[in-house]
Amino acid sequence: MTSVSKGETTRAAILDDALSLASRIGLEGLSIGELAKRTEMSKSGLFAHFSSKENLQVEVLRVAAQRFAEMVVAPAIRKPRGAPRVRALFENWLRWSKADFSPGGCIFIAASTELDDRPGPTRDFLVGAQRDFMATMAKSAQIAVEEGHFRSDLDTEQFAYEMYSIYLSYHHFARLLRSPHAERRARRAFEALLERSAA
Repeated sequence: MTSVSKGETTRAAILDDALSLASRIGLEGLSIGELAKRTEMSKSGLFAHFSSKENLQVEVLRVAAQRFAEMVVAPAIRKPRGAPRVRALFENWLRWSKADFSPGGCIFIAASTELDDRPGPTRDFLVGAQRDFMATMAKSAQIAVEEGHFRSDLDTEQFAYEMYSIYLSYHHFARLLRSPHAERRARRAFEALLERSAA
């Protein structure tokens, strides 16, 4: 059994708080000073864990990416190959945006708006995580082609693009516009995408 040090436990608790806060105020609004107040730690104590605001931002995204993999990708991969797996990815993704630890919605969408024109390690990490998930969606669609669920001439990268676009629209309508129809419309759009892709 692996023992967890007090330092690791403290760091994990800080990052939990930081992820929750960043989902509401953004990564740029996240500061060691603000976290120190929220966690009742000294600034120097927090600085010892992260050494800079940029390192803190990267670590928040790293924690979010780990949770995304655990909540969205891993359960989908346990589903049967092909269309069931693609559908599970979408369903899990909808649940992700409502997770208790992200009261402000999807941290990746919020960070994408903040970081699109800001080069550096934080943006690099976010870009890598998003590309990985796009590749996961495209690969799942390709497996659905191989299983005979999707048509053989399907452009799987286009499929991933459209699936991601549906989620972005859902997040916009649900979070910003507070539309009560956001999830229903997203599901309809996704079903239409599956129908167009079907063998």
